[in-house]
Amino acid sequence: MTEEQRGERKSKIFVNELQRGQSIESYFHVREKNLNRTKAGAPYLSLRLADRTGEIEGRVWDNAPDFVSIFDVHDFIKVRAEVEEFQGTLQLRIVKLRRCLAEEIRLDDFLPRTSADVEKMFAELKDLAHLVKQPFLSQLLDSFLEDPDFGEKFKRAPAAKNVHHVYLGGLLEHTLAVAQLILLVAPRYPGVNQDLLLTGGILHDIGKIAELSFSRVFDYTDAGRLLGHIVLTVEMVNQRIKSIPDFPEDLALLLEHILISHHGDFAFGSPKLPMTLEALILHHLDDLDAKVNAFWAWIAKEKDQPARWTTYHKLLARYILKPENAEADLTQES
Repeated sequence: MTEEQRGERKSKIFVNELQRGQSIESYFHVREKNLNRTKAGAPYLSLRLADRTGEIEGRVWDNAPDFVSIFDVHDFIKVRAEVEEFQGTLQLRIVKLRRCLAEEIRLDDFLPRTSADVEKMFAELKDLAHLVKQPFLSQLLDSFLEDPDFGEKFKRAPAAKNVHHVYLGGLLEHTLAVAQLILLVAPRYPGVNQDLLLTGGILHDIGKIAELSFSRVFDYTDAGRLLGHIVLTVEMVNQRIKSIPDFPEDLALLLEHILISHHGDFAFGSPKLPMTLEALILHHLDDLDAKVNAFWAWIAKEKDQPARWTTYHKLLARYILKPENAEADLTQES
């Protein structure tokens, strides 16, 4: 990377900072790209550009066909542009652009991220894992949490593409919350194997590091679409179990049941319904943390609207009553 390109990283201007009349040089993620024609037949390039703060339309009016082959949808581009207003909406009139090198891009500039300290959360999750005294389960957890490659992916992954914890670090944040809830709830019920339940709670969503793509946008990988995170999780866990000598078959079976049943219902992708205390508790705690986060995300999205109720949430299939005299505090940065 050239000195010029290193300097360009400092010039990032976010969508929510743009003002009419500005002349800018900054870089954006390309969400859409179309070569269109004006009523007079002149070609122009229409772009939808984004970063973590929002989206803006961009137009290339001069020599538009020359720019088409330079970049593709989902590339990052560096633009020189004028900020204009069209029908009450800001728009970029682009005079120069190029595709960015990977080294120029800070992914956190383009995807939402948790506001919590990722390294602190990961250290807390490790501390909770050390509470597991069953030697085989403890070895299994260590095989994941002490693996640097797994750890880096796990710390960055979102928990989902939609609905809950949809931001970098979301998977770790959700997993830590579920593990903390387990320690609050498990002692309340006699007969619960807390070691088994906590192990299941820490591992229940690890397949999402393979199910989801989070290098440019949040999307599903081929493996994610074809198999899903439940199958991927079981495969990952079974592979590690095979590397631990004499791991008890009955213990592996109980853990596998927790993992495949944690969605709780056939309609939501569980191959089996929860049939052990540990599986039942994990399902409800997992669902609780996911739903609460989804509620807060929707409330935060509409916090500036004066209405007492949110608009209808299609995936949750309901309206949500906003907390009285409370600011939504979704754990991600905008």
